[in-house]
Order: sequence, then C-alpha cells, then structure tokens
Amino acid sequence: MKRKTVLVLLAILCALLLSSCNKGGVEYSKDATKENPMVLTLAHNMAENHTVHIALQEFADRVNELSDGRIEIRIYPNGQLGSETEVLEQLMAGVVAMTKVSAPGLATYDNAYHTFGLPYIFDGEEGFYKVMDSQEMQDFFLSTEDDGFVALTYYTSGARSFYTKNKAIRKPSDLKGLKIRVQDMKSQIDMMEALGGTPVAMAYGDVYTSLQTGIIDGTENNETALTTGLHGEVCKVFSVDQHAIIPDVLVMSSVVWDRIDEADREIILQAARESTQSHKIAWEAAIDEAVEQAKTEMGVEFVYDVDMEAFRAATASMVDEYRAEYPEVDELMTIIESLR
Repeated sequence: MKRKTVLVLLAILCALLLSSCNKGGVEYSKDATKENPMVLTLAHNMAENHTVHIALQEFADRVNELSDGRIEIRIYPNGQLGSETEVLEQLMAGVVAMTKVSAPGLATYDNAYHTFGLPYIFDGEEGFYKVMDSQEMQDFFLSTEDDGFVALTYYTSGARSFYTKNKAIRKPSDLKGLKIRVQDMKSQIDMMEALGGTPVAMAYGDVYTSLQTGIIDGTENNETALTTGLHGEVCKVFSVDQHAIIPDVLVMSSVVWDRIDEADREIILQAARESTQSHKIAWEAAIDEAVEQAKTEMGVEFVYDVDMEAFRAATASMVDEYRAEYPEVDELMTIIESLR
C-alpha cells in the first residue's frame, strides 16, 4: 500500500476518532458556551513527563480558564495519532487542530523555516530568547496562514552539541570519518557535510540501538537526551559546541484558526506565550539535572574547550548558500541579525 494511501486512511481514522471524542463541541468559537464548548485537539509524540508536554498542559488549562470554559483543548500525547510528520499532515487538512513540531519540519510548507535549522544563527541562549520573544518573530509566526498553519508560540529545546562513545569533538576535523546521526532535515544533513562528518538521518527512537551496534559513531542533541534517551549509557563524551538552537513550535491549522474570533485568538495567544515563559524555567532546571545525572551516574565527560569559531567558519558558507537559494530564509535572517 502506497504511503499516501496509508496517510489518507490514517487521516480518516483520526477524523472518526476525534469526531467521537469531540462530540458536542461547536465549530466556531463565537458560538461556544461553557455548556457547549469549542473542542480543539492537540496531538504530539512526547511522553507526559516531558517538559514541553507539561507546558502544553499549562497552555490548555490557561485557555480554559481565560475563556471561562468556552474553549477546551484535548491533548493526545505519546504519538497516539501518529508521528510528528503524520500529525502535521493531518493538521494541514484540519483534522487535528494543533501540534508541536520541530521548527525546521515546517520548511516543507514555508521555506523560511529552514532558517531555524541553520548553525550558529543565534548569539547563545540569551540571544535566542531575545529574537524569539520579539514582536518581529510574533509577526512572522502569524504570517503563514496562507501556508495552512499559524505558529502560536515556541518552546526552547536547548542548544545541540555532538556526543560520541569515546572521542571529543573540539574542532570540525574531529568529525572526519565519523558517522553522526542527524534529524531527517535538509539543513541538518547539509550542516554535517559542511563539517566533514558523514550524516546519517534516522528517527530518534533508533539512535540508542544504532549507537550500541556501531551503525553510527555519535549523534547530536541537547543534554537531556543523555538521560531521558539513555544515550549516556553508550556515549561517554559530550562536546559542548552548541552548533544549533532549534526551537519547537506550537502550530494551529489555518482551517481551525479561521473559526476562532478575534477575542478568542487573543486568549489563545496569551495562554501560549505564558506557557513559553514557564517552560523556560522548567527547561533550565531539566538541563541542570541532566548534566548532573550524566556526570555522576553515567560517567559522561563534558568537554567545554571547543573551538566554536572554527565550527562557525566551517558552516558560514552553508548559511550563505541557504540565504541565496531561499529568499524567505534571507528575509528572516535579516530580521534575526537586526535583533542581535
């Protein structure tokens, strides 16, 4: 059975499931009451103890509170309605109202989102927050309605760095000859090639076994992957090069967004942005806890004497190529640079 047919069938099944779950909800927010609310579905593939899921639950609770129970958000975690890509496709069709997606995954629908997968575009965590919390970024998030979605807010997923079984990565040449897992995104594959390593795109769930069996020599992610993904059981050297800060984005289907009146849109946006601010605090605590656990319980060495300027230099031409190829990337990069 062809993949497209499978996705169509999945969308139909999800529609039936959601129709059953949402029975009694109204179609337009202006018609919603506490007794007969507008019910919005939010599907994602994370566990319920993940910091982003907790932020999404806070968002749902706050929307319910601010709307006096007129808008109810029902969350389906743990990939109940499909993978991130599958749920995003359902969202574009209006079957699912909202989902969380890694920002570069939206480049399929809007080229500007390639920007978030590019290396070293932010000046550290502080610079990242300055850009992402700006009015310019909020305007951009809401500018993609014609592409089938709008972004309500973002959640930090930390700075990504390289880690391997036993080799420190202090400069790009240290990656030569190594097979490194990357996310299945064009920007990530291109980055790894620019740095001289061999990119191996694979699902996150396959990384642990692939590290164990030697299919890959290392991977790249934030520090929590060492503990929540148990990668620290296999990889013992985490090199803090912080080559990318890739945000997660909470998106809503344009089909659904069109059914929400202006006052209720403001409620949803307020609740979304409040959840982002609380998530920052939770994320910082999660990183600190992961680093401590990885050091003391897993024996992971953290390498900080990394030549970040060498990494920046090695990937600079790649960033320039994206700006030349995609005018949307150049436009968004210009905004980011103006906020530095």
